[in-house]
Amino acid sequence: MKLNLQRPLVFLDIESTGLSVTADRIVELSMVKVMPDGTEDVRTQRFNPTIPISAEASAVNGIKDEDVADCPTFKEKAHDVMAFIEGCDLAGFNSNHYDIPLLAEELLRAGIDFRPERHRLIDVQTIFHKMEQRTLEAAYKFYCDKRLEGAHTAEADTKATYEVLMAQLDRYSDLQNDVAFLSDFSSRGKNVDLACRIVLNDAGEEVVNFGKHKGKTIRELVKRDPAFFAWVQQGDFPQDTKRAFLRLRLKYKDQ
Repeated sequence: MKLNLQRPLVFLDIESTGLSVTADRIVELSMVKVMPDGTEDVRTQRFNPTIPISAEASAVNGIKDEDVADCPTFKEKAHDVMAFIEGCDLAGFNSNHYDIPLLAEELLRAGIDFRPERHRLIDVQTIFHKMEQRTLEAAYKFYCDKRLEGAHTAEADTKATYEVLMAQLDRYSDLQNDVAFLSDFSSRGKNVDLACRIVLNDAGEEVVNFGKHKGKTIRELVKRDPAFFAWVQQGDFPQDTKRAFLRLRLKYKDQ
């Protein structure tokens, strides 16, 4: 099956120094750009993260500090990465909750105005979990009847994710071969920011999705607890989340 695309779709996978979106850094990024005509452009790059790679991360991805010591930093290549994904939709395995938020952090840290709302996001893991409840290796075996060689290397995982999505479209007749549909189907909720700290309620209002203010509207908090927004800006939140809070505070400040 050929993906029905109106614009390029970039499958991506990240290997990093650890599991924290805010504290950890990218050490390897692999991207497969699938064009509407089906042609592919594969880019894989390693980076010097400028911080140590955790032993836990090295045990999974096999990348050690000395392996990337002479590689460029992400900041040095950030504009190239952004140019590659500009005007494209994005897809990955657990990408809506890890890879894309981490990529957004790195791009924003490099001074690049990455806006996820400009891209449709397809999370193949979410589709898989809604349909079968398994891992990438199991998904690859289940859908493609292949053993995933080189699991937890960015390029192998990226290519496997691409194959799994195409196999999912072949298997499930109720999945539409349409990026807008797949993006909506693989979303776990109507989130405003990538970390789901702000979501939309049934009335379409932006509400806080954590802590003591969970369920309260942003509009209400701007008037009743303006200090909350200062606390968010100083806290350990992703830059994308901080920017969303700031944008909404400015939106409702004079209303």
